[in-house]
Amino acid sequence: MIPERISPRIGFVILVWNSEKVTDACLKSIAELKMILPQTVVVDNGSTDGTVQIVNRYIEENPRTISMIHYDENRGTTISRNAGIKALKEVDYYCILDSDTVVNDEAFLKLIHEMEQYPRYGIIGPTMMTSSGVVQMSARCFPTLQEKVCKGVPVKWLQKKGEEMEVQRPPTSEAVSYPVDYLMSACWLIRPEVLKKAGLLDEKIFYAPEDAEYCIRVWKAGYQVAFCPGAQIIHEWQRLSKKKLFSKMNWEHIKGLGYMFRKHHYLFNAKKLRKSFGK
Repeated sequence: MIPERISPRIGFVILVWNSEKVTDACLKSIAELKMILPQTVVVDNGSTDGTVQIVNRYIEENPRTISMIHYDENRGTTISRNAGIKALKEVDYYCILDSDTVVNDEAFLKLIHEMEQYPRYGIIGPTMMTSSGVVQMSARCFPTLQEKVCKGVPVKWLQKKGEEMEVQRPPTSEAVSYPVDYLMSACWLIRPEVLKKAGLLDEKIFYAPEDAEYCIRVWKAGYQVAFCPGAQIIHEWQRLSKKKLFSKMNWEHIKGLGYMFRKHHYLFNAKKLRKSFGK
């Protein structure tokens, strides 16, 4: 437990890839935190725009709290984030954070408060919305083949059915935080002991669904994944796999799903999966 008089130390892992339009705002929001002691590792996946120059400017201004790992090519989400996690030392919490986010003290203090209230929470995440107010469905049900097929078919009522399959509803309207199947990995606050017990992200997955797969392992390790709707951050959501039907990102997503289904022995329904760890 963190004493109230001590500012919590959060280690941020931020993955960037040609992210010059959003990286400055993200790093600026971290630099402006007053109640949090940040340690940030930016992992660059071979950017060819001005992203690296932006990050280097922040490193020059904050050499003791920001560092960068640079790859010459795109290594995907898991290898890159794992490298950032390994580079961080002596933090109270880890935060996996997308580069197109803008964070604030209030959100993190709420997330930490809920973590301290509920020792079984291994990962917790906030509400994420765009700067124009569009709310992202951050907390979701475990993906299934049925849901993915419904969402992928170009028929509106089937797509709507698939989207409804993803929805995680709170136990009560007054719930400050509550367990969910999994959280989108644009903003995760993680206990260090969870990484020791559940391990790092599965590097056999290049892009997605690394978030769902990792949350399954967190549940299997005896922890819970939780959503705190009252904690709110900005996320200028970039749905890379939705831009083109036939794209590298979509293909990697399909491969990742197949791998996850085989690894955790489920396909059409997640009921047995949830039952396996008492959810």
